Amino acid sequence: MSTPSTEEIVARCQALFDDLDFSAARAWKAAGQGRKVIGFLPVYAPLELIHAAGCLPLAVFGGGDRMEVIHGDAYYQSYICRIPRSTVELGVTGRIDFVDGMIFPFVCDVIRNLSGMWKIMFPNVWTKFFDTPQNFDPEVGGAYYIEELKELREGLEQLTGRPITDENLRASILHYNENRRLVRAVYDFRANAPWKAPASDVYLLMRAGLMMPVEDHNAMLEDYLAAAEAEDRPRRDNVRIAIYGSFCEQPPLNLIKSVEMAGCYVVEDDYALVNRFLTEDVPIEGDPIEALARAYLEHSVETSCKYVPKEEDKGKFHIAQIRKARAEGVIYASPSFCDPALLDRPMIAHRLTEAGIPHISFKYAENSGQMQPIREQAGTFADSIKLWS
Repeated sequence: MSTPSTEEIVARCQALFDDLDFSAARAWKAAGQGRKVIGFLPVYAPLELIHAAGCLPLAVFGGGDRMEVIHGDAYYQSYICRIPRSTVELGVTGRIDFVDGMIFPFVCDVIRNLSGMWKIMFPNVWTKFFDTPQNFDPEVGGAYYIEELKELREGLEQLTGRPITDENLRASILHYNENRRLVRAVYDFRANAPWKAPASDVYLLMRAGLMMPVEDHNAMLEDYLAAAEAEDRPRRDNVRIAIYGSFCEQPPLNLIKSVEMAGCYVVEDDYALVNRFLTEDVPIEGDPIEALARAYLEHSVETSCKYVPKEEDKGKFHIAQIRKARAEGVIYASPSFCDPALLDRPMIAHRLTEAGIPHISFKYAENSGQMQPIREQAGTFADSIKLWS
């Protein structure tokens, strides 16, 4: 069987991205008796536990720019980000009525409140607020996180009616270790040859992986790497850019394309962080719950909803990633009203200035419609780097 082309792979990912009724996940559930789907919001959820429970992890990242929010605006005030309002819209309109459980990871107070609202609005859906540690002392935050993971494990067992054995969990960890390896390979490939792996294609590829079984995504990533390497695409005189600030509410796809059309190669980003939140393999030796907790404490990305204990360490992770990807500048694109991102931005910008890395910033909403100003700003930034850096 021949390897599909990048165009075919991206078209499949685009179809998943565009389908606000989640037809593929519905079909997966209908294909086997007793199958259950667990939705989760960004930024991070331990997908290994969901997979080990025999469930499909399903990313619920809002309604994007193709859905009008009507009911959701009645539940939330207008001066918060759009993702909780569009998520409520997905629920109220029945688009995710097949989902058996929802996990709301800690990002901010808004998402914390959404978990409580979900329990009231949909009492038949198993709902879990999943609180990750902000203390990285193994004896404090580590001990707390182990208990949180155990509680999540017990909740999934009660929902499915079957135990999650250590053997099940280790097998799932192996699948996700392979997924993380392949995701890193795609990002490394893009950093080395960004003209062969456009940011919009890579973004769709990553989003698709959060809406299908991990085994299928692993096969898709391998196919994409083989097809992209074989393709002959023109190389342009674009500037290499890193984009940060989009870790939770995702930007419209047209925003990503607009930045590329403005003369930028996006070689590093924090889009849809879930499948690369852990930066190294999770060990399969010993207690798998403790291994997941240790991986989070010791080998996870820096992002705005994660506390950095030492002020002097703030931004070091970003700068290291920027250097690794050989980015020439940074665009800090954050959602409107996103408190974690907007509070982080001046601190990160200060570190970038100290490191001599050019940067600009702008805000967006997941339903942003006017891309011309963003394209002009990104294009001017790219030109300034070419002229003066």
